[in-house]
Amino acid sequence: RPRALVNASGVGYYGPRGEEVVTEGERPGTDFLAEVCRAWEDEAERATPLGVRVVRARIGVVLGEGGGALEKLVLPFKLFVGGPIGSGEQYVPWVHLDDAVGMFLHALDHESVRGAMNVSAPEPLKFRDLAAVLGRVLHRPSWLRVPGFAVRAAAGELAYALLTGQRAVPRVAQDTGYHFT
Repeated sequence: RPRALVNASGVGYYGPRGEEVVTEGERPGTDFLAEVCRAWEDEAERATPLGVRVVRARIGVVLGEGGGALEKLVLPFKLFVGGPIGSGEQYVPWVHLDDAVGMFLHALDHESVRGAMNVSAPEPLKFRDLAAVLGRVLHRPSWLRVPGFAVRAAAGELAYALLTGQRAVPRVAQDTGYHFT
């Protein structure tokens, strides 16, 4: 039997938290995405009585080349219509792909890592700040806001998570010695 199970969940577990800094010890949210994450993590925990160390990796928005969230975020900027989603005041618990992989390996290699672990950068950004960085890097404007109603029409249930966000920080990874690249 394996020594460890690293379960992939999401920071959506916490539900919308506004300005509140969210660490791994926080209670789950009550929205749809939080309920899904909680049920998924409960199933993973069934390995614990079997002697398997369980890590519930709550993943933020992974940014890196080759697709994923970054590709979707960059497209409007390339078309000169980039900017914040909704108010832009919601936090984006982003993480670079290299650090996401590094944190998974850290969780596998360190017996002290167990339970919840946020897979996010130590400094979450407000969406308006992330949009400004993308605009600067791509040499494109970043002022055009995508209104909330348009996000809801395009993304359905996912829109709620995009418009509210979490200020999740990776306290467990930092406390157990993970070094961000």
